[in-house]
Amino acid sequence: MDFTLSEEQQALQQSVRRFAQKELPEIARQIEASDEPPDMELRRRFAELGYLGVNLDSSYGGAGMSHMDAVLVLEEIAKISIAVAFPIFESCFGPALAIAHFGSEKMKNDILPKVCSGDIVVAVSMSEPNAGSALTDLTTAARLEGDRVILNGSKRWCSGAGHSEVYVVYCRMDGIAGAKGIGAVLVAKDSKGFTFGKRDHHMGFRGVYSADMYFDDVEVPAENILVPAGGFGKLMDAFDLERCGNTTMSLAVAQSAFDFVLDYVQQRQQFGKPLIDFQAVQLQIAEMKMKLEASRLLLYRAVVNAERGLPSIAESSVAKCFANETVREVTGKAMQLMGGYGYSTEFPIEQKLRDAWGWGIAGGAIDIQKVNITAALVGKRFNQRAS
Repeated sequence: MDFTLSEEQQALQQSVRRFAQKELPEIARQIEASDEPPDMELRRRFAELGYLGVNLDSSYGGAGMSHMDAVLVLEEIAKISIAVAFPIFESCFGPALAIAHFGSEKMKNDILPKVCSGDIVVAVSMSEPNAGSALTDLTTAARLEGDRVILNGSKRWCSGAGHSEVYVVYCRMDGIAGAKGIGAVLVAKDSKGFTFGKRDHHMGFRGVYSADMYFDDVEVPAENILVPAGGFGKLMDAFDLERCGNTTMSLAVAQSAFDFVLDYVQQRQQFGKPLIDFQAVQLQIAEMKMKLEASRLLLYRAVVNAERGLPSIAESSVAKCFANETVREVTGKAMQLMGGYGYSTEFPIEQKLRDAWGWGIAGGAIDIQKVNITAALVGKRFNQRAS
């Protein structure tokens, strides 16, 4: 068992880091100020560098590399800004991977090259006003009529809603009750009858769109069915990889906050000496480093064990849950160590703390991950519903 990166992976990591640190900070500042997503020019730049679809097959325009390589790329970009990194997140860990695993050959050829070129971003639409953690309660309906699928319903809490060009929409197929009735359909943003509500604005995640989504007799070809009824398990298997992307984003925010505050406590002086010379500060720094290293190893285990396939629900949930808690702790400690400077918008820590909290909500809340972990340990699913 080798815990070191290969020479090729180290070179990849360093190359992305140099690019990110040189070219992205000003773009990140503009996105944070405007609350608007990365533009098409940046997406095309990512595509030129091979950062979109790192772990997608080269026959579809991807780099044909591993999930681990995708983690390395995503982390370095997300250290600068999660909004800047979002197109990479979606192309390497989002619904594009579900298309790669479960889509028809036609769907793969139609969609994945455009993802890898930066022409489109594909978002996943799961939650509804009355179906979030209780996802199998979803009511958005898909009715098959000949060679067409008709969708009716509404969705909520979709990252990218209103900005992404294509959506993987979880829906109830032909009125079949329970989990066995859930499938997923691909819907283009410009489909007739597909509209968006007022844009949401959050504490963090500036530059990442979110809005309610409405489907009023939206017609798409039957060939747009990604997973038919009965494929809910497949969809959740693919979502285990999304959790690894969520973990990477959390880790990136935490690591960048730690890097900043580690430098700060060596420069900032009180009582005539650097803050790092105080034992209380040393203990905080050590605790932050311990959590970061543990989080990184849990993430690496999940993606390496998956190789080119999909991670296990247990390993992805453990990694996500731990990273979600770690990023909140690390950014909180960083702010405390910096005092008033940490709370000031002139320094990056307050933004990182705001962004940190979102990841423990997105992609399955922390407590839901803990339920998943326990379920995997004892080999049973727990019924959360009122009897």
